[in-house]
Amino acid sequence: MTTVALTPVEFVNQFYPNFWWIPAGILAAALAIKLPSIIRLWKDPLLRAVGGLLLLACAVFVFVAPSTIARVNRLTGVANFSGPWVYSLLTAFCASCLLLIITWRNGLSDRSDRTRRAMLGVVAVYSCVIVAMWVLFALADVPVERLRDLDTYYANTPYMREMIVLYLLAHTVAALVTNGLIWNWIRTDGLDSLLRWGLKFLGAGYASQLFFDAAKLTAVAARWSGRDLDWLSTAVAPPLACLSAVLIAVGFILPHAGQYLHGRLHVRLAHHELRPLYLLMRTVNGGGVPFLLRASPELRLVRRETFIRDVLLPLARFVDEDRRARFHDAAVALGHPPDRAKTLAATAAILDAIDTRTRTPEDEGAGARDTTELLREIGAVSRALRHPEDLRAIRTHPEPHPDGHSLTS
Repeated sequence: MTTVALTPVEFVNQFYPNFWWIPAGILAAALAIKLPSIIRLWKDPLLRAVGGLLLLACAVFVFVAPSTIARVNRLTGVANFSGPWVYSLLTAFCASCLLLIITWRNGLSDRSDRTRRAMLGVVAVYSCVIVAMWVLFALADVPVERLRDLDTYYANTPYMREMIVLYLLAHTVAALVTNGLIWNWIRTDGLDSLLRWGLKFLGAGYASQLFFDAAKLTAVAARWSGRDLDWLSTAVAPPLACLSAVLIAVGFILPHAGQYLHGRLHVRLAHHELRPLYLLMRTVNGGGVPFLLRASPELRLVRRETFIRDVLLPLARFVDEDRRARFHDAAVALGHPPDRAKTLAATAAILDAIDTRTRTPEDEGAGARDTTELLREIGAVSRALRHPEDLRAIRTHPEPHPDGHSLTS
């Protein structure tokens, strides 16, 4: 049995009927990822705009699929009704992208005349484009249903020709302007790294749209000159549209999802960082924090911090401040930086206090102490517990004699 290798054009043509569901699925997944934040922060107009944009982009790819095109044409009873419908969705998507970038960059609080005129201009121009396309479609004679090559098949048909050129030019202008705004924004100083990367993905996505437009316009122009370059429209443009959808979805999600994931990672790392001190406090308390299966990472961190502080408070009465000072001097003598020496001294003093507590009745401990600094530095103390050799060194370091020599010398 022999297999025949397919050229890229043949591959796209073979899978064309199902090709458009790939970007639709990716955009739907992006919307699903974003949906919890949109619902939770529904009053945030920027989040709502991103959600609407992703929904509109998903609708474009759903309605451009050949099976959906045929179904819409059949339901309306108008041959090629899907043409202006898809073009209208795509034009509305272009306008939404421009509006979102303008709002996102200038900020929701920007009410300047320049920003307001720019947004009103976008709405007015693209609304007129959509109305003009439907008027041109109504005037055109397009009786033959085309599921894949409407652009090139009717490239020379009066009124339909103008409608095709109008939507492609509107799409090209929107991609150019959006691309320019994004790359100018990227070059500004002080951007968050996640936002910068998100903008880079958006820039690459809109650049892909420009290549999509170039392929479509070249195929249409070829028809005007009597040549057949339909493969540019049916085989080259679809993968570019898919790539653009993926990049734009990533670009809009990355700044928000990245911040969310960064926050969750920070909480989990903080929880893990407190584990050594938590285990040590369990030996003092004899208990621990009950495990809650449905507790959020934030709640688990708060419960662990609270447990540690609750145990440290009564333990603080057994901390010997003189020995803590000697531990600090020993840490400095061993070459540790001041901040590190301070943390090691506090940790060693806590270990000393635990030993003292086991040998001393509760009511014989020292009086109340100021534990503010100790309770604030529990993260640093817990990290120090991961280096028992350093703690052992300062706890066994010879104490200096008043004449400057060690007591063991």
